[in-house]
Amino acid sequence: MEDITTLAERAGRALQKKGLLLATAESCTGGGVAQAVTEIAGSSEWFECGFITYSNASKAEMLDVPAALFAQHGTVSEEIAAAMAEGAIANSNAHVALSTTGIAGPGGAVPGKPVGTVCFGWSSGDATHTERLVFSGDRRAVREQTVAHALQGLLRFLEQDKS
Repeated sequence: MEDITTLAERAGRALQKKGLLLATAESCTGGGVAQAVTEIAGSSEWFECGFITYSNASKAEMLDVPAALFAQHGTVSEEIAAAMAEGAIANSNAHVALSTTGIAGPGGAVPGKPVGTVCFGWSSGDATHTERLVFSGDRRAVREQTVAHALQGLLRFLEQDKS
């Protein structure tokens, strides 16, 4: 697997080539994706902003995630990940967004959602893609794998978008 810095550099080149700005909406990663992309010199050319929305209240207030979605699907769900990514675009000047919501551990597991469960969203406003994975390892390992996968997914999402 490519390291996070290489993935962030590749994402930056892809965004810059398309003239797009990125926003992140992060929960379980606590800003890890935004930190990774802003480590890259020149990221101000393609990175708009990051929302760290750890609580459901902040997801609702900052990203306009509807309360009914939490009640219906739970915080760690593809539906919430999609709403977070779409909300990041709606509440910024970004053209594309990615989101992460998950259970990094060691606690927090619920039936059907073990520690390591992470849901991702990638959105361009017109199209949104989501994914759910379960990572292994301790809290740090889950968060690192989540940041890497979010960037890999962004690269795939940008390749599919032919704009």
